[in-house]
Amino acid sequence: MFEHIDAYAGDPILTLNENFAKDSRDHKVNLSIGIYYDDHGRLPVMQAVREAEGQLLAELGPKPYLPMAGFAHYRDAVQSLVFGDDSAARTEGRIATVQTLGGSGALKVGADFIKRYFAGSRVWVSDPTWENHRFIFERAGFEVNAYPYYDESSGGLKFEEMLSAIDALPARSVVLLHACCHNPTGVDLNDAQWVELIEVIRKRDLLPFIDMAYQGFGAGIDADAFAIRELVRQNVPALVANSFSKNFSLYGERCGGLSVICESPDVAARVLGQLTSAVRANYSNPPTHGAKIVARVLTTPALRQSWQQELASMCRRIMRMRAEIHERLRGKVPDTMLARYLEQRGMFTYTGLSADQVDTLRERHGVYLIRSGRMCVAALNDNNVATAAQAIARVISQAGD
Repeated sequence: MFEHIDAYAGDPILTLNENFAKDSRDHKVNLSIGIYYDDHGRLPVMQAVREAEGQLLAELGPKPYLPMAGFAHYRDAVQSLVFGDDSAARTEGRIATVQTLGGSGALKVGADFIKRYFAGSRVWVSDPTWENHRFIFERAGFEVNAYPYYDESSGGLKFEEMLSAIDALPARSVVLLHACCHNPTGVDLNDAQWVELIEVIRKRDLLPFIDMAYQGFGAGIDADAFAIRELVRQNVPALVANSFSKNFSLYGERCGGLSVICESPDVAARVLGQLTSAVRANYSNPPTHGAKIVARVLTTPALRQSWQQELASMCRRIMRMRAEIHERLRGKVPDTMLARYLEQRGMFTYTGLSADQVDTLRERHGVYLIRSGRMCVAALNDNNVATAAQAIARVISQAGD
């Protein structure tokens, strides 16, 4: 019956992480998977999360199914964080939000929703983008294309080329955009560029789908949501996927949300109904525990303040690691490769290393990066940054010999 089924090659990032675990070398360094680690190389448990979870465990009770749309308290907290408490669209009831299984679940539910109601549309993603973006939308039945984004020569943004390409798309094309801390490059639009881009999206009658997996890891919680709030300001309908995996360090709880900015409360009610229909067809309803932790933190002033302070300190640690590896590579790598450690932001940096150089780093030095050259800067710490920098310098030096 199943002889015709071919083998799955595996997810390149998760497979690399599994191979790292099998590596017996003591000096190995894992800078591949997108996870924030603390100064000791450990996955942190945030204090606000610890306190909220302790409170919930003291209140143990029955565990019924949640509604298909999810925990109402959580959904309201998602809207408040993503759009802001003073959001006009939120006040007017024009945003439909469902709880999802992390950011990937939000993308999947959104893809199914769009496929049903915009069946003739094509999806456009940045070049490059997170590999699962293409996979999710292709599996939903879309043709997926790419618009210009990353400039390999400078390590920056091809903004004019990006803008020109999006300005030429057919009406109702779906444009997938990263709100902040672009994965995999770490290259973001500035606020003025976002305003210009959104004006083009509105003029061309395009449908933006914003993925925000790293709110708080860029310029701050509110600043990182600038693009989303500008869409509301310009009255542009849009889909927004958000995740609490990174900024709450709740990876395994799969906490996310999908919101749709609509033209009216009536439309929002109908969209919410169809989003719940898509949830029902995928996994019926979401889990309870992680959503209650997030909702408790975001709606308890003392816990929210604690969370925001710790998140800010995590962001500062990433910036400190960027400065540290930049200093250790100074004079040992070309200036164009060096500058990006400071100019790019968020958890990731595109190092400029070739696939062959990345293979050499892994095989000879035990330093693991994605073959695209993407480094998870958030996995650097005081104990491994020297090892990583020394290995990168050696690989680049050997390439120049």
